[in-house]
Amino acid sequence: MSQARYVLSIDQGTTSTRCIVFDDKAQQISLARREFAQHYPDDGWVEHDPEDIWRDVVDTVREALGEAGLTDGTGVAAIGITNQRETVVLWERETGKPVYRAIVWQDRRTAALCAKLKQEGAEDLVRARTGLLLDPYFSATKLAWLLDNLPDVRERAERGELAFGTIDSFLLWRLTGGKVHATDATNASRTLLFDIHRQVWDEDLLKLFRIPAAVLPEVRDNSTVFGESDPALFGRAIPIAGMAGDQQAAVIGQACFAPGMAKSTYGTGCFMLLNTGEKPVSSDNRMLTTVAYRLGGRTVYAEEGAIFVAGAAIKWLRDGVGVITHASQTDDMATRVPDSHGVYMVPAFVGLGAPHWDPEARALICGLTFSATAAHLARAALESVAFQTLDLAEAMQRDGAGQLKTIRIDGGMSANDWFCQFLADMLQAEVERPACLETTSMGAAFLAGLAVGVWKDLDEVAATWKRGAVFEPRMDGEQRARMIAGWKDALKRTLPAK
Repeated sequence: MSQARYVLSIDQGTTSTRCIVFDDKAQQISLARREFAQHYPDDGWVEHDPEDIWRDVVDTVREALGEAGLTDGTGVAAIGITNQRETVVLWERETGKPVYRAIVWQDRRTAALCAKLKQEGAEDLVRARTGLLLDPYFSATKLAWLLDNLPDVRERAERGELAFGTIDSFLLWRLTGGKVHATDATNASRTLLFDIHRQVWDEDLLKLFRIPAAVLPEVRDNSTVFGESDPALFGRAIPIAGMAGDQQAAVIGQACFAPGMAKSTYGTGCFMLLNTGEKPVSSDNRMLTTVAYRLGGRTVYAEEGAIFVAGAAIKWLRDGVGVITHASQTDDMATRVPDSHGVYMVPAFVGLGAPHWDPEARALICGLTFSATAAHLARAALESVAFQTLDLAEAMQRDGAGQLKTIRIDGGMSANDWFCQFLADMLQAEVERPACLETTSMGAAFLAGLAVGVWKDLDEVAATWKRGAVFEPRMDGEQRARMIAGWKDALKRTLPAK
């Protein structure tokens, strides 16, 4: 074991924090995981306690190192970090203490501000510089809310006393004992403050959102030594050498390095990214243009479709209405009934993302009759995720991407064979599931390992990717068309008339 070189990956997600140790063959050696509390203080508000996140990161790292027999950190070449994107933390530089809970990417409290800025004609500037749309999903309006609604916070920020970051930046600060305030190009590209073409914080956007430059982190490549962990944390100082937002980390983990390759991750939400190479593609169908990764100063872009609720719909069935007791039950329940019995779920619990971008939309279940059962609800929830993915694929196709032939999938829902088959049927595309589903964590590990020489280049990384299963479309065309028509009707009922 001592001959191998290990990379430790911190994967800080929306509902859980996990840490995985990989060896230099990209094999998983150990895994530790913790779920943490979600806070919903008002309608459409979603918050996390950054101290909960920090505690879980330290605990899971120590547990994973211990399970791998690396208690003192010896043999660990580097740490990689991947994180829930767009979630905002503002903390004191002197103490490292957050001034408020983290405002989560799902949070919709700034919908009115986004609508006001749209009415004032600001969205064209935002789209041209950032590739994004004016939506509460992104970081800038969340940060503006903190500056405008907490006593003395704006004044303290302008004096340089406070630091802003997405979760990656906050964890880097804490891990390095407050020595490094930085982020990476992928997380920066999700803030509405970063010019993805010039790769700099944009002065016009800072002025638009009234954000003082003094709070911003330095932006670096995804694979570089950001700093070292405080030796008191894990036994010795370990280089922190890779960082990326979770969806971009999954692009790396799925080895989608060639233009035209696509991946879709099914976690709390669903995020589909299509590699477009070194040229950013501007969408005419309300898809996002984003940084896929930046290595050695070279930026590769992606077109992205963001679905806010995927696995979260299954979690609601479990925790909200008690229809199931374990998420894994949905596979069995979906196969227990021959079809969804005309039941459709549009899971707009926190509004709808791409390609609709309606923060005011709310979830709907339609087609219920007295003969509908819990199994039909579970099946409708799973089907809704595939239907939403189809909406993204069709929007990308209208943007000129062409018919999707193959897509690589990952995330918790991809373990469900029934869902994977239904997805292949809806997309009319080959669905590839990798042998290791922890591709987000693996992507962070690859980025860290590349920076310190564990892996030589992207070709060597791509050679580690292994297909676990493949699902080919097999549904009858008439049945598929009928089901899609039902979905589009349900969408119309959810979206207000324009």
